[in-house]
Amino acid sequence: MKQSSAAGRLATFRLLAQRFAFLSLVVGSVALMLLGKADIVLIEHTRALVADALAPALDAMARPAATVAQVTENFHELANIRTENARLREENARLMHWQTVARRLESENVVLHENLNVIPDPDPAFVTARVIGDMGSAFGHSMLLGAGSKDGVRKGQAVLSGEALIGHIAEVGQRSSRLLLITDINSRTPILVESTRTKAILTGDNTVRPRLSYVAGSPTISVGDRVVTAASGGAFPPGIPIGAVSSVNDGVVRVEPFVQRHHLEFVSVVDFGLGGILPFERPPPPERRRRGKEE
Repeated sequence: MKQSSAAGRLATFRLLAQRFAFLSLVVGSVALMLLGKADIVLIEHTRALVADALAPALDAMARPAATVAQVTENFHELANIRTENARLREENARLMHWQTVARRLESENVVLHENLNVIPDPDPAFVTARVIGDMGSAFGHSMLLGAGSKDGVRKGQAVLSGEALIGHIAEVGQRSSRLLLITDINSRTPILVESTRTKAILTGDNTVRPRLSYVAGSPTISVGDRVVTAASGGAFPPGIPIGAVSSVNDGVVRVEPFVQRHHLEFVSVVDFGLGGILPFERPPPPERRRRGKEE
């Protein structure tokens, strides 16, 4: 009996709620309007709080595909970070091993130099110059430097970027000079393949990868072999890094330089005291007197 009376009251309440629902909503809306007119700041603050709270959910609902993709990308980034971290740890361990080897070899080298009384190479003078013009085209690869003869720049001097050779000085003015890159068609650089000690000439052909010409003997040159300067002709001191072998196809060996032209901003013009490619300019001889003016 009690259950039936409770069910009757619940049904009566539902019926009243359904009948007066619309009227209740209208009254509530009018009340909110009156409250908004009475206290605008409070309503704006409440509306802003509600909007801030619902904004992330509404954004996720409006862009479900983008949200899922972003979450997936975050998981992938975390996985990549773990893989990269493992790779860096392994690489760090290898570097620590080679650091130990390098220190041991350095100490042995010092002892051998002392026992053999080896004369150390003199420190070359150098000038750091800014690249002020790229004169490269399909017919030549050269650059204009903002340093000239008044700064100590001379023809034939080697030009380096970091530790790598990029060319030599071809023309010199008072305040500027022209750098001829190793990729220029007029460039000929004596080189040495480091692994096989093979001598050759690095010949530019106006491409980003010059080729090897006049290779001595029939050596086995592989991709990845380092190429450094040779002392042939007195053009450059031996051992300056140039690049690495990038391809060996049908007897044509191409070299990828360590420094590309579009990366150059500042370069070092180094005076090794050599001028095998282009001899240094000598001062003109003293002018002879004419016979009519001789005393």
